This record gives sequence, structure tokens and C-alpha cells, in this order.
Amino acid sequence: MPEGDTVWHTAAILREALQGKTLTRCDIRVPKFATVDLSGQHVDEVISRGKHLFIRTSEASIHSHLKMEGKWQVNAKPRRPDHRARIILEAGEIQAIGTELGTLEILPRDCDQEPVTYLGPDLLGPDWDPHKAAQNLIQDPERPLHAALLDQRNLAGVGNVYANELCFIVGRRPSAPVSTVKDPLRLAQRARDMLWLNRNRWNRTTTGDTRPGRQLWVYGRAGQACRRCGTLIESADRDRLEHLGNLADRITFWCRLCQP
Repeated sequence: MPEGDTVWHTAAILREALQGKTLTRCDIRVPKFATVDLSGQHVDEVISRGKHLFIRTSEASIHSHLKMEGKWQVNAKPRRPDHRARIILEAGEIQAIGTELGTLEILPRDCDQEPVTYLGPDLLGPDWDPHKAAQNLIQDPERPLHAALLDQRNLAGVGNVYANELCFIVGRRPSAPVSTVKDPLRLAQRARDMLWLNRNRWNRTTTGDTRPGRQLWVYGRAGQACRRCGTLIESADRDRLEHLGNLADRITFWCRLCQP
């Protein structure tokens, strides 16, 4: 599932392509909204909220969530989309196609934020509040840290990559209780720093090294040497994590020595 920085970057690209323009085509390929046509409407703004994306026109709002496979693609000249397209927007020669979107709905403009009212502070949004995010994280002290970081009600934008990397940064295993984190505020601030520094690029890095194969500390590196101590990185998949409840939704990675 895309992280908050990916959604923010996607929104920025759509904003540059569509904001301030009038839609000349609106083809929605989701049965519930297939008859909706926003052609002729002005695109006022494009915003992201956590992992959610909103394209706001003069009368409505296109709400999408990428989920696991979704993406938006902007073309300088219209192309013929394939069967995976869920929505096609055009503004003159500019074309934006949303493919395999996990969520796509058309909402009234005046209440389009209702689907995201449950979200915690947005790591890349104007409402970011590290103190509130830290307070949210420690509300359930015995909850596994990895699960607490992934819970969008605590802070909005962290996905599985960042959750694993943040656990490494603070020296705690993904299964460790939140109560073992010595400085929750620093953790919240580091989460924001990671996403903020990666918001304008597709190939994120948490190590500070952008060279291929050197961008991440532990995520996706099972069986490889830890960059700090050389211990082999371990991982646990869903079958091995059933006893951990929500944590079982994502694969986890850790260094046995660096994350006691």
C-alpha cells in the first residue's frame, strides 16, 4: 500500500496538471458513479489527507484511495486506457487516469472530508501536531509498536515501509509494546521528518543514501546484513504473527541486535 509521501507526491502532480483548468472529459468506470459527468466543471484544487486524495471541482469532489495497486497517471496527450482504468479525466490535451483505485467515489463538495474525519494528525498536512500524534500513540501502552504506527487514527500517512524503518530507528522490535519507546514525541517527529524529506520523490530513502539497494535499513532486507552491526535481518510474515492481532496484517523486519 502506498505511503503518505507517495499520495502527497501524486496529489502534487495532479495539482500541476489539472488545477485551474476546466474538465473536458469525465469518464467514471465505477458502477455506482458511472452516470456522473463533471465535464465543464473547474478544478479548484487537489489535496491529500494522509493516504486519501481529493480532486475538488466547483460542485463536487473526487475522492480516491490507492490501496494496494492503485495509481494516477498524467499524460500530456490523451492515450487509450486499458481495462484497469477506473476514471479518466481530461482538460484539453491533459489526461489523468486513475487505475485500480481501491476507493473511488464522487462526494458533495461541502462534505467531502467526512470520510477522513477519523484520521489523526496528517504527517504532511497543515494540521500536523507532533504532540497530539505522540499522545495518540501511547493511548494503548501494550499495543505492538508496529500496529500503533500503522493505525491512521494515531497519525496519518505511515505505511508498512515507514513503520518498520521507524521501529529500527528507535531500537524496538515491531512486536514491542508502545510503552517501551522512551520518547514518543521524538518518534512522531522522526516519522514526520522521514515522510517530509521523501515527499518529492518516488524512490524514498530512510538511511540518507539514495543509491540503489542502500535506501532502507531493514524493510525488504530479510537475510541480509544489518547496516549497523552486520547481524542478519529477520522477518515475520502473516502466518507467524497471528497471535499479534492487527500486526499480522503486514510483514515485519528487524535486527535482533539493534532492536532488543
